[in-house]
Amino acid sequence: MSETSEKVSSAGAMNRLSDAVRTAKIAAADRGDVVVDMKEADRARLELLAQDLQPVFDDVPSDDPQWDFALSTGLQPRLWIDATSHVMMARDRRTYRFVRDTRLGRIVIVESTEIKPVSDAVTAYIAERIVERERLLEGDLISLRGGVPVSGPQATEVEETPAPVSVQAAALAEAPRRQSRWAGFVAGLVWFLIGALVAGGLVLALLQDRIGLVI
Repeated sequence: MSETSEKVSSAGAMNRLSDAVRTAKIAAADRGDVVVDMKEADRARLELLAQDLQPVFDDVPSDDPQWDFALSTGLQPRLWIDATSHVMMARDRRTYRFVRDTRLGRIVIVESTEIKPVSDAVTAYIAERIVERERLLEGDLISLRGGVPVSGPQATEVEETPAPVSVQAAALAEAPRRQSRWAGFVAGLVWFLIGALVAGGLVLALLQDRIGLVI
């Protein structure tokens, strides 16, 4: 009787555990469905904003590489404007939040439950960035080889300017100095050799006189 009761209690415990595991799986599936539903809802709202901004995106010059204009489908969908700014949905799933990442942290540019204020803020941001880029490209380039300004961003080659007159005159004046130094060196060497020969002759004469006295 004791063995039979133990088997019954063990089977009952296993059934309770399997029921608990089944319940946990159902709850996890329900939570996953909720997460998927929230992602789909966020993505649908961001797609509506993207449709409202599509004419603005089309007017941006195609040769401007600073813009992304893409909708990411990660854990939290985002409408990317460029590498540092994007639009996402707040926790209430109804509020649009246009943010920008800076060195000091993330700042909120605009936040609204309506599409138009956010669309206007994004349009103004794009216009400001385009104006900033145009100002940078319109600046003159200063050549460090001759101090000659190079107008326009496409100027890639700068003709070398001739050396100033003072530099050329100094170079011309330096050549005679080098020649005079070389001539002075040669003359000194010649006089040194002459002196050495004279001194050698005097030494030989003294030696001959001494040899003659000894004989």
